[in-house]
Amino acid sequence: MKDPTRTYQTRLSLDPLAQEAFQACAELFAHIEHCLLADISKGKITGELKASYLVKYGITARQFNAIRVKVEGKIASIKELRKIQISDLKEQITALETKISKLQKKPLLSLLAHQKKRRLHKLQQRLEQLVKDQEQDKISLCFGSKKLFHAQFDLEAYKIHEEWLESWRHARTSEIFFLGSRDETSGNQTCTASLEEDNRLTLRIRLPNALQDKFGKHLTISHLFFSYGHQEILTSLEDCRQRQLLAGAKDPNYINHGQALTFRFKHDKKGWRLFVSTSLPTPQWKTHKDKGVIGVDINTDHLAVVETDRFGNPIAKKTIPLNLYGKTKEQSLALIGDACAQVVGQAEQALKPLILEDLDFQKKKQSLRETCSPSQSRKLSSFSYQAILTHLKSRAFSKQIEVKQVNPTFTSVIGRMKFAVRYGLSIHHAAALCIGRRSLNLSEKIPRHLDKIPDGKDSHVALSLPVRNRGKHVWNQWRDLSRKVLAALAAHFRAKRSSSTLKAAPETETFPGFVGEIPTCESLAALLG
Repeated sequence: MKDPTRTYQTRLSLDPLAQEAFQACAELFAHIEHCLLADISKGKITGELKASYLVKYGITARQFNAIRVKVEGKIASIKELRKIQISDLKEQITALETKISKLQKKPLLSLLAHQKKRRLHKLQQRLEQLVKDQEQDKISLCFGSKKLFHAQFDLEAYKIHEEWLESWRHARTSEIFFLGSRDETSGNQTCTASLEEDNRLTLRIRLPNALQDKFGKHLTISHLFFSYGHQEILTSLEDCRQRQLLAGAKDPNYINHGQALTFRFKHDKKGWRLFVSTSLPTPQWKTHKDKGVIGVDINTDHLAVVETDRFGNPIAKKTIPLNLYGKTKEQSLALIGDACAQVVGQAEQALKPLILEDLDFQKKKQSLRETCSPSQSRKLSSFSYQAILTHLKSRAFSKQIEVKQVNPTFTSVIGRMKFAVRYGLSIHHAAALCIGRRSLNLSEKIPRHLDKIPDGKDSHVALSLPVRNRGKHVWNQWRDLSRKVLAALAAHFRAKRSSSTLKAAPETETFPGFVGEIPTCESLAALLG
């Protein structure tokens, strides 16, 4: 796993002269940023613009590089987001066209079909514009945000235009960015941090040449302390110092040291805040898969957790409720944090790595509006898969718990057909078990009998075994079975029309009889009865 980057913040206490210098620097950098984006949009190359920008705006090469990286990052983000938007719109249009074709067969629903057609036309126009922008490599970027730009027409928000104009200018000139590099002094040549006697920090900021006549060459900020993350920043500074010492001694190991420290100053209603970003080195993991693993299946309203031994047998399962429907952003993040703390706590106690699916949940959410039931659509729309992944990885990293992600292909199908009945697991816990076993490189052969495949509602369906073809990968057989079981379940529910619901599974349960044993699917004793 790539070393994560952590960002820590603190509030600055500046004298009037320093505040004036910061504001002047922010306005200059913002103007350069706007001009650079305009030149890039005209097809000019940033490398060819560097020399002229240094002379024209009176900045250093490192300051230009920081502005360039910031602008290019925004451009790359817009292009990547546009790809996702195009993919989403295509999926929505396809699902909507299918829905309209069904509604047209029902005369009583003609009004609903008409509204669907109107929405289809809007989506098609939006898709056409995005594709056109992509082909022309056109970038639309509004510094200060489109929301604030359109707020000037809202008489309730801003009754006087000058009030809006002041807010608009502040939003566009409220940030200073200094890019760091691991081979520079203290990880940043433009904003250099040094350690004071009481372990507080002093920043020495190199001001642009254009501002030196008024504010001098350097601006110093002393007695900085971070309530959270101060020790991590000190560790990064020490790593940078070790790199300089080894490089001076011509020791080739110097390349293994050094951390980049990127500084960002942001002005808000209370004043200036400082954000420091640095990479954390990979820790010595406490966990090892030789003891077993903990598989996690992330669902819309809960986390299914299954702990295995080193043979892949389940020894404990746990259900962690996580219903985010109807919650605010802050409430959702709090619930996600509590749920992830429970998962990481179990891994820390068992000293086993966490295994997750390497899944792009966005693809599942693309066609929700037209293909899912209203209740399922509401749940999935309020569900943040990426937020759960981020919380799990971040908390596990801080606790020295290793996190691995595996291919999610057929984990739900294999769990349903092979492990649910055998171990008395729910479909989601069976999927979590399959996720954990995949990290142990255990094979998943087709079971000998498919006469009791659970449907998730206290019943089951049956399938015939596929013809075995040893010349093909076993996943080809699982692919065929996946299609068959979906068709069988659909026919089963149409025939049953049952209103039964899932039984409440116990939140925690252990399987002491399987600890240390050979997996049942590989056990000769189990096959012979």
